[in-house]
Amino acid sequence: MATSKRSATILFSDPHCPYCHRVRMVLAEKKIVVEIVDVDVRDMPEEIMELNPYGTVPTFVDRELQLYESQVIMEYLDERFPHPSLMPIDPVARAKNRLYMYRIDRDWYTPMREILHAKNAKQAQAARNRLCESLVATAPVFGAHRFFMNDEFSLIDCCLAPLLWRLPLLNIELPAPATPILDYARRIFEWPSFGFSLSEIEREMAATATA
Repeated sequence: MATSKRSATILFSDPHCPYCHRVRMVLAEKKIVVEIVDVDVRDMPEEIMELNPYGTVPTFVDRELQLYESQVIMEYLDERFPHPSLMPIDPVARAKNRLYMYRIDRDWYTPMREILHAKNAKQAQAARNRLCESLVATAPVFGAHRFFMNDEFSLIDCCLAPLLWRLPLLNIELPAPATPILDYARRIFEWPSFGFSLSEIEREMAATATA
């Protein structure tokens, strides 16, 4: 396969994709050195189809192991490279963190995808309203701890940060009641691993949003 010509550890990543961004945050936080191969999902390389039956990114290769789906990859990396740990040791706390990540995907990433793939402006605005209202309703939670539902940086923050970074491009401006979210976002965007995780395209997102 073509991967034999590459490094033993590879992340196939779309530089636009928030799910790939999540994985890159984990890599940056743990200072894991891997080869990152940028992929254009509109012209998916055959190599990806050989590694991943769904032909999606992120796709992660660690020697003979091939993984896909961002949360699967993130949890593998946390267990494979345990320092710093991004999930609690206690099984009950781990289960709660997984539920938080599930709800982030279901309640916030789903309307984000609907905005991006809406057939018309009305559908996009309806999804935009749902996402904004859901975020505002949970705003107090963002102010309860330094990080989301934790006093330590965790995989949950790696899930949340890429979505919050993209809010301006989704034409979502959070209102005053969402101040705890905006404060949290500033803390996360200043976190070193967030800056290291950004692709060049993601860095340009901020400039585009403020232009």
